[in-house]
Amino acid sequence: MLIMSNNLRLLAAQLNPVVGDIQGNLALARQAHAQARQQGAHLLVLSEHFLLGYPAEDLVLKPVAVDLSMEAVTALAADTQDGPAILIGTPWREQGKLHNSACYLEGGALKARYDKRELPNYGVFDEKRHYQPGDGPPLIITLQGVRIGVAICEDIWFENVPRATHAAGADLLVVPNASPWRRAIQAERAAAFDRWSDLSLPYLFVNQMGGQDELVFDGASYATNSTHGARCGLIGQFETGTALVEFDPSTKQFVGLGKGCAADLEGWHAEYRAAMQGLGDYVRKNKFPGVVLGMSGGIDSAITAAIAADALGPDKVWCVMMPSKYTSEHSLEDARACARALGCRYDTINIHPGVEALDEMLGDAFAGKKADITEENIQSRLRAVTLMALSNKFGHMVVTTGNKSEMAVGYATLYGDMCGGYNALKDFYKTEVFELSKWRNTMVPKDGLAPGGEVIPERIITKPPSAELREDQKDEDSLPPYPVLDDILRGLVDLEEDVDDILARGHDPATVRRIEHLLYIAEYKRRQAPPGVKVGGKNFGRDRRYPITNRFRDN
Repeated sequence: MLIMSNNLRLLAAQLNPVVGDIQGNLALARQAHAQARQQGAHLLVLSEHFLLGYPAEDLVLKPVAVDLSMEAVTALAADTQDGPAILIGTPWREQGKLHNSACYLEGGALKARYDKRELPNYGVFDEKRHYQPGDGPPLIITLQGVRIGVAICEDIWFENVPRATHAAGADLLVVPNASPWRRAIQAERAAAFDRWSDLSLPYLFVNQMGGQDELVFDGASYATNSTHGARCGLIGQFETGTALVEFDPSTKQFVGLGKGCAADLEGWHAEYRAAMQGLGDYVRKNKFPGVVLGMSGGIDSAITAAIAADALGPDKVWCVMMPSKYTSEHSLEDARACARALGCRYDTINIHPGVEALDEMLGDAFAGKKADITEENIQSRLRAVTLMALSNKFGHMVVTTGNKSEMAVGYATLYGDMCGGYNALKDFYKTEVFELSKWRNTMVPKDGLAPGGEVIPERIITKPPSAELREDQKDEDSLPPYPVLDDILRGLVDLEEDVDDILARGHDPATVRRIEHLLYIAEYKRRQAPPGVKVGGKNFGRDRRYPITNRFRDN
């Protein structure tokens, strides 16, 4: 892009801060500031709540965390003595009120502060629990002849702040964000931001990148002169970096947009890449040397191993087959083939001796009782004990492999296959797991570190799903076919539909009411489940908060 001396030059920094690592985040900001100075920028723009990380949740209620964040602002301000200026997000406390703020640093000092007006308090957000909304007139900063207005993330999902900022004379709106990704996010942003597109107010959208517990931030920072639909991606999704953009004060437009704009990922590629980011950052930020998972020969563990290998590298993924007397020969073959295709370490540890030992240990207590789900759960829990022993001995984090369909109806063993530190499939229904696996066999994801080709053997995808905890067991022995089950669950969970709405699509009434019952009685299990990446509109965790003790049924 041609640099013109009379243009305002802004460096957008799309980075991956770590919650609570104030000094580490300050170092990232300083690195970006050095780049901004080198490239002749007038203003460096960093994302929302950058110095403490986002979301910091109740960490912001600890006074010292806020104090240290504010001290970091003062330290960073000193770096701006000889330019360029900085706009950076931080928690800020003043007169007993805590705000989610953007601080403008120029000439060695904190020159202005904008406090977020619209505080999201739905889904994964609890900002009204933590912050007071800002008030007063819009913040307008004049730099290089351009009147710059400031808004923070949720402020532009509504019309008030953009319209007030435009009315105050802003030529340009700069918006630091920590806006989490989900599969419908770009459509949702377009619908919201275009409500004020009649202002023809150019804006720069700078978003956080990286995984934070359940949430994934995709970056996808952009600049636009008109509408969300005309946005120009500056850095790309799911990567860190900086981009220099120029704004012409005479035309009041960005110049050079449309040349080499970064495109968003689409469909399964975006969803797979989000799962990689969530799992990968959870492992890296918590400093695990790698992961270990149970490799069953089924589709859930196969695609989980692929996601882990792509995110971390095959050398950091340890696949362990733990057969019992019910494990089929083809499961042994498929598990081995999948691990080898991915390039991961593969070991076999037979749990049959442990099962026999527990049968003997519990023999007197179980005398006269028929075998039932108890014996099935013992196998699952022995596998969990085995994986946790490996984790304790070698330091690898256990990755669980259950999908959203299983978690919804409670077809998962507490302290068994639910045991672990993170679940990459937690927000994928079983039908989506199949589609994700088919996609991975044809494509290598962006930044994927595992080999391409058919990494998941075809038989894993085509054979009927089974937990293999008893003879000739299949999932559909006790559940409706997964396309039926997942449509019912989407209605009950994602859409909060009434039972009558679901029945209107032709489902069997007894089946729908049984699935609703299973959904409610499994809440206690989900409360004890590990975190997992949020993909859809409503995940089990921060999004969906139902009581454990609950007699409601939609009869």
